[in-house]
Amino acid sequence: MKPFFEIWPAIDLKGGRCVRLRQGRAEEETRYGDDPTAMARRWVAEGARALHLVDLDGAFAGRPMQLDLVARIAAAVAPIPVELGGGLRTDDDIAAARAAGVARVILGTRACENPDEIRRLSERHGAALAVGIDARDGWALTKGWTEASSLRAADLARTLAEAGVRTLIVTDIRRDGMLSGAALDFSAEICDAAPTCGIVASGGVSSAEDIRRLRALGRPNLVGAVVGKALYEGAVALEDLLKAAGGLHESLRRSARVRG
Repeated sequence: MKPFFEIWPAIDLKGGRCVRLRQGRAEEETRYGDDPTAMARRWVAEGARALHLVDLDGAFAGRPMQLDLVARIAAAVAPIPVELGGGLRTDDDIAAARAAGVARVILGTRACENPDEIRRLSERHGAALAVGIDARDGWALTKGWTEASSLRAADLARTLAEAGVRTLIVTDIRRDGMLSGAALDFSAEICDAAPTCGIVASGGVSSAEDIRRLRALGRPNLVGAVVGKALYEGAVALEDLLKAAGGLHESLRRSARVRG
């Protein structure tokens, strides 16, 4: 049996609305709804077992900007877990996100700028902490995808694994919002660089076949995929992604318990 594989519907928050950016560019925004809480309930009703939230305003500002909204979403879908990335640069930011009901926080810029500190945070937060590696042409990006770091994404993944990070969420920015297919080679490279980490692929997933191709890579530490635009544009149904991931029936049982 293949290892468990999770589908994470993405809800990107900007100005209190649900949006998607093209290749992470703030000026290339598509709005998909004015009620992110209702969107979260929709994905859970369709079988989602977890949700991936991004505070885009926070990512660009360098501090959390929408924790009140995040708290409403987390409460609306409980006990389904939500994870949050975007602008979580300090210990207080992490604490505030956790207090808002976030099950797992995602660090990005902080991990690139001070990888040594991640060991302390990993020891303190364990599975409640993940690191997002956003990359363009193999180089890690920081500050809301606006700046290239001096770190190769694979080297950063290796360093983070050695620091005890349990989960890495990896995004090929050139594919993000493009519906061009999952970044198979990039995902495999990061899996191989950080074999002790669970790897979640992000960017470009546009079909159930993309999920099957990711699983066919045969990396046991490739544990999930974040999917955004394909769901919002109707290119693929969440049900089909869950089937490809091998977890539809249990997903529907859990969502039924939430609705009940």
